[in-house]
Amino acid sequence: MELLDRYLQAVKFWLPREQKQDIIAELSEDLQSQIDDKETALGRKLNESEIESILKQRGRPLLVANRFLPQQHVIGPVLYPIYAFVLKIVALCYLVPWILVWIGLMAFSPAYRAERTSAGWLPGLLSTWSTFWVTALIAVGAVTVLFAILERVQGKSRFLEDWSPRKLPPVRNPNQIPRSGSILELAAVLGFAIWWVPAMSSRLVLDRPEVRVLMAPVWSYFFWGYAVLAVAIVALSGTNLARPYWTVSRASLRLVMDCVGSALFCWALKVNIVQEIWFANASSAHLIEITNRLNFWMGKILPYAVLVGIVIAASDVYRIVRVKSRNARLVQDLAAVIG
Repeated sequence: MELLDRYLQAVKFWLPREQKQDIIAELSEDLQSQIDDKETALGRKLNESEIESILKQRGRPLLVANRFLPQQHVIGPVLYPIYAFVLKIVALCYLVPWILVWIGLMAFSPAYRAERTSAGWLPGLLSTWSTFWVTALIAVGAVTVLFAILERVQGKSRFLEDWSPRKLPPVRNPNQIPRSGSILELAAVLGFAIWWVPAMSSRLVLDRPEVRVLMAPVWSYFFWGYAVLAVAIVALSGTNLARPYWTVSRASLRLVMDCVGSALFCWALKVNIVQEIWFANASSAHLIEITNRLNFWMGKILPYAVLVGIVIAASDVYRIVRVKSRNARLVQDLAAVIG
């Protein structure tokens, strides 16, 4: 029944989050009943072509999902789910970065901040707010015009009705680990370890005739921490490559490793890890100023590093919960079959 599972997955993608499970359960039961009736009439199992025919009669996944959605008529009921999806992508990939870049410039660029607030903070914020809304309206307007054109084309050509269930994407297991990802991670961490051990084992991490960088005595803890962490990640990646499915134990190990890596990085930002920087032909006072400024800005980055670490840890915790939930469902299904 792989074709049926792929069809249900495609329909599920377009459904509202809070209704996905109920609607898919209802649709699955209806389609399964239709397949069972057909098999009973024929006295045999249906082949893939016959199942494909039943699914084609039910309709394209987008159109089937649309029957369960509130009917929208600005763009048209057929294309509206795709229109809403594209608007979310525009907001996530264009408007949100626009806001983050503006916040970054206001926080770290005195020249930009002075230019924007030359007439006062309130006028500056109002000017930025109006610019943002003009940008948002242009983006949303362009998407709306594009879909209005597609609505006219679709109405004449009926291209959404020409489809094949065999071309639907395969059913995705969220707990499956892509082997390509494990290979890339393995190669990257091995490359890092090969560079890290010989190049960064000494406190004098850079020793050239024109420049030298000496780290603080606590550097050895930081060095060995990342060396051990690299070995652990290599072991986990190798295991994931051989057995490409997340388990609770391996997902928990990933959480621990990511927390340790984030903690080491944040600790290095906090403890003034750079002890001395030396440049040829630079005065002692200038060198001290450069070192202090570098440590100062590393400390400024600390809150953002903590935030990134929290996001990564939250993602790891979600993975553990997802694996546990899937395992619990499998146990329930097995118990139902045995019972």
